[in-house]
Amino acid sequence: MMQQPPPTLFRRLLALRASKFPPITRRFTRNANLTSRGRPQIPFLSVPLARNHQFRYLTTERKRWLAYEVFLGFKYTLYIWAIAGFSIAGYWSIQQEWLERKYPTPHDWGFMTRLHFRLAKWAPDRTDLPEPDWVLTGNYAKNVVERLEDEKVEGTGLVKTEDGGYDVTSKSEPWRRGYYEALMLCAKTAEQLDDQVVDTTRHLVFPANQVIGPSNPNPKPISPGSPSAPREEDCDRAFETPDIFYKKILATQGFTSKQKLDAALEYASWLDFKGLHDASESTYELALELATDSSPPPYDTKSYVLQDLSRLPSANILNTLTAIATHKARTGDVSAALPILISSPLPSPWSLSNITGAAARLLSPPAYPPPPDDGTSPPVRDAKELCEEAGLNLYIGEIIFASSSAGSGKSREDGLAWTREAVDLAEEQLHKLTNAGDVRGDAKKTCKECLVTGLENWQAMVSRLAREEREREASLKNGEESSSSSKASTGWLAGLWGDGNAGIAAGGRWTAEENVVKERTRRVQDLLEASEAPKAGFASFFSA
Repeated sequence: MMQQPPPTLFRRLLALRASKFPPITRRFTRNANLTSRGRPQIPFLSVPLARNHQFRYLTTERKRWLAYEVFLGFKYTLYIWAIAGFSIAGYWSIQQEWLERKYPTPHDWGFMTRLHFRLAKWAPDRTDLPEPDWVLTGNYAKNVVERLEDEKVEGTGLVKTEDGGYDVTSKSEPWRRGYYEALMLCAKTAEQLDDQVVDTTRHLVFPANQVIGPSNPNPKPISPGSPSAPREEDCDRAFETPDIFYKKILATQGFTSKQKLDAALEYASWLDFKGLHDASESTYELALELATDSSPPPYDTKSYVLQDLSRLPSANILNTLTAIATHKARTGDVSAALPILISSPLPSPWSLSNITGAAARLLSPPAYPPPPDDGTSPPVRDAKELCEEAGLNLYIGEIIFASSSAGSGKSREDGLAWTREAVDLAEEQLHKLTNAGDVRGDAKKTCKECLVTGLENWQAMVSRLAREEREREASLKNGEESSSSSKASTGWLAGLWGDGNAGIAAGGRWTAEENVVKERTRRVQDLLEASEAPKAGFASFFSA
């Protein structure tokens, strides 16, 4: 056997010795004996053990970990903002779709004009605010009117007339109707803000009676927590006067007679409120001309009492005559108001038309509603009209009762009888609508308002009569006691059984009816709550 050379044997021994120890990676980074003289240690690659030595905090692994953490932070932040943005956009889209179905806008308007118009119509009806924000409503409505009258935005082809209006005959019917509604909303806002001023230095709106200045020597204190009261030199009107918008409607060419008639009636009522009765009367006459049109009037042109009953008068004529009678009653001419109200005939019956299915309404975009009735045909006799008839009875009863003197008990009883009949009619119709499950909100709203107002009038009338009755009985009793003060009691049994006239003070006819009205009011509250209760069904699971 050949003998191996010594170098080969030496290498095998070294390999055998190395196999007895585990492999060590990156020996220069591990703790080493600094006192060892076998291998030199590189200071910047070894882990220091003393405080005065420098540590390596930012290693390659730590850099990668920090970069990954920063990347995750940006990624999750982006995800959160994207989810929040999409949620807000989805909520806003659903809200606008709901508003479009509740307050339709003309499809030939631009996006921003339709958006502002929806918000302007929604602002007064919001239930999440303690009171309507008329300042916000006016800003939106005025912006819509300005965009519609601007030739560069929505008013292409408009021609301005000499009397301050516009010629909108070239526009579509939805465009004209939307323009009319925007002007009427501006006029209504102007009425609400007529006694408001704006502080131009702070852009805040205040009631005019809180302004500090020479024209208001005794300003009303502001409510706690409100900004300081404005000064007169810094204030201006919060909105234009209603006359501007009403006159613009009457001067615009392209509106229907019904639209101008409604604007004239609202304008005349506003003039009545401001005490301008002469201007109001001339405006009522203008409204009556619009209602009569070119046909011969079925009423007396001087007393406004219906005479020609061979043909039924139109709804426009009846509404205008009712407004004129109310105007005369407010101005104290009761003898002329009552014949106008009583001469109104009963309207004729009508039938409902078929409506499209709910699925088609949900899947298709909401169409702009068709034009409303122009008012030239006789009114229909449905639940809403019957409640409006009850409201007319309330007018008559209130006028008769208020115009009678203290001694004319017959006139007061007549006014009370009209009021009772109105309450009975309104309650009957509300019962029918509630039991039949009628979903027409306008009819229910009219019946509720008429019923509540009738009960309030009835309560006020009966309370006044009962108070006068008790005063008369008390004065009669005091007179009897003074006449018999010199006499002793008729007997010792009188003190035991009491005075026979004591029962008179307990109440009479009107006191008893006052209790009846209270019980009727309590019963009506149950009816009102029942009419407002949500209907049971599948949709009730999605309601709050």
